[in-house]
Amino acid sequence: MGTITKALNLLNYFSESKSEIGLLEFKKLSSQDKATIHRHLTELEKNGFLEQDQKTRKYRLGGALLRLSFIREKTFPTTKVVSHWVDALSEELGELVHASMMQGERLSPIYYRDAGSGGTRVYFDQADMLPLHATASGLVMLSFGEPGILARAVQEPLIRYTDYTVTDPDTLNARVNKARRVGFSYSDQAIEVEVCSVAVPFFDGGNYAAGSIATAVPATRMSKSSKAQFVEALWRTSEKISSELGGSIPDKLRSVWQK
Repeated sequence: MGTITKALNLLNYFSESKSEIGLLEFKKLSSQDKATIHRHLTELEKNGFLEQDQKTRKYRLGGALLRLSFIREKTFPTTKVVSHWVDALSEELGELVHASMMQGERLSPIYYRDAGSGGTRVYFDQADMLPLHATASGLVMLSFGEPGILARAVQEPLIRYTDYTVTDPDTLNARVNKARRVGFSYSDQAIEVEVCSVAVPFFDGGNYAAGSIATAVPATRMSKSSKAQFVEALWRTSEKISSELGGSIPDKLRSVWQK
């Protein structure tokens, strides 16, 4: 991992529940030495990617990210397109629906909606990065994303989140091959106990998946019939998202879906 990557990777530790992080906590999270982390933080702050509270000495995300986010969405309005269809699908299913895109070697949620009311709901933090091996969205990117992503993913130890998490590279490879055959991915309590999810890819003009759209539901509501309903609705929504992003479903994948 290069110096620039190590510095930028510090930004990924921020989340909705961890909006400010101090130097010692960064050291614990990243396993880098204190002096190196301090240099990275100083450079990130100098360039506006971080701000430091003068009282607590903790760091928070800086204003430069707001400017870059505005430019990205203004010139390539992905969130605007995706949010419309995520909202519609969440209303239709009455369940949590979310869309994600790759951020380097990680999967980053870009929008979610939970239109359900009452009953057991799934908690979702849009600021959390999604592990590729332990989520349906991640399996989609391993299956339909750029070549080499699976090989790179298994170079690092696969973290076990629950007793159902796949941590064996061969088993993960089998899951990926199955997703390619059936045109969707399924995760059964791999990231959180009692939560299941189904996901499909969407495309923006390239040959490989630009991102994934998924629904996550309590395991008690994931029956064989409901899963089939979710998959069909996700496929339909992916077609619409891909079209608006200037892409289309690859012929091989389309033939799988049409079956």
